[in-house]
Amino acid sequence: MMSIDVPGLRPLFAEWAQVMHENKPLLTELDSVAGDGDLGLTMSDGFAAAAQYAQQSDERDIGKFCYMAGKAMASAVPSTMGTLMASGLMQVGKTFKGRETIGLDDAGRFFQAWYDGVQQRGKAQPGEKTFLDGLGPALMVLTTPGAPLTQAREALWQAQWGVQQTTTMVAQHGRAAIHGERSRTFTDPGAMVARLLIQGYANFVQAIDPLNGQ
Repeated sequence: MMSIDVPGLRPLFAEWAQVMHENKPLLTELDSVAGDGDLGLTMSDGFAAAAQYAQQSDERDIGKFCYMAGKAMASAVPSTMGTLMASGLMQVGKTFKGRETIGLDDAGRFFQAWYDGVQQRGKAQPGEKTFLDGLGPALMVLTTPGAPLTQAREALWQAQWGVQQTTTMVAQHGRAAIHGERSRTFTDPGAMVARLLIQGYANFVQAIDPLNGQ
């Protein structure tokens, strides 16, 4: 299994920034249904700030690197969702503090830490129509041993399934909760952010490990 150092992680952050930028209209559209419609801009700007830090940082400790990328995101987009995503990334930093390399087999631990950081900050539970409902199904795959590319693609499929499942849930958090039962038909934009997070990771794995998992 290949080892990835901080320079090796920079393309992942760039991929996330690109995916969030490309899907800004989609996130804006989803968030306009029950939120204030700024999620596309928030995620695009937030992940761009994290990517900019990643490109410029000379930090070698992966934990400190991820933590500071999260801090950069938090400063750039101090909104509810921006803070949640930053909290997830900062928890990744705490989890990998002291490590100068990680492997693709650390993906489960990486995204579990992101999930935990978001949950701890937002106090949500699975099934409450949030980011967790997009990332949770993907985690079931990522925490199970497998070939990295196959695993990443299956995780993306599961994340998309999680997004679709949010149309059966009643929102318990944020502006969407005001709509009560009517919110059941909405696709949760936070869950879509989780899907895009996994999409960026899958693109990254495809680029660095294209033959392992075909």
